[in-house]
Amino acid sequence: MKKLIVTLSFLGCAFFAQAQDISKNALGLRIGDNDGFGGEISYQRGLSKSNRLEFDLGWRNSNDVDAFKLAGLYQWVWNIDGGFNWYAGVGGGLGSWSYSKNGVSDNGTFVFAAGDIGIEYNFDIPLQLSLDFRPEIYSNSDSFRDNGFGPDLALGIRYRF
Repeated sequence: MKKLIVTLSFLGCAFFAQAQDISKNALGLRIGDNDGFGGEISYQRGLSKSNRLEFDLGWRNSNDVDAFKLAGLYQWVWNIDGGFNWYAGVGGGLGSWSYSKNGVSDNGTFVFAAGDIGIEYNFDIPLQLSLDFRPEIYSNSDSFRDNGFGPDLALGIRYRF
């Protein structure tokens, strides 16, 4: 019975999902917590009518911490209505950090796996606004991310071309 319910759920999603023409390219900012990195430069590359790649580069340069993080995600996009879409994706990335304060220094590199789920609106002008949640699981993070998990909520604004 459980398998039947799961199968019917997937068939229902496939039946009601509408293909959406997504932009070939979109470039902008993804602004949020980003685990202390602040904003990211964000680029999306459309692969088909319902799939795209997203690459995000975040960096931090302060008195105590210097760091960068590069994320890459594969996303599936589904149309809700008009220019309103929702999307989900998987991916990962890598980064590096260094810390120095009061004579104490530390540095390291890290890799991470990430999921992504969000909503977006594509205006009639070449502007896209999005809100997404990206949970990230880190490894090799040393003291950068003590518990190995980082939730990332962000607002995106991109120019579509």
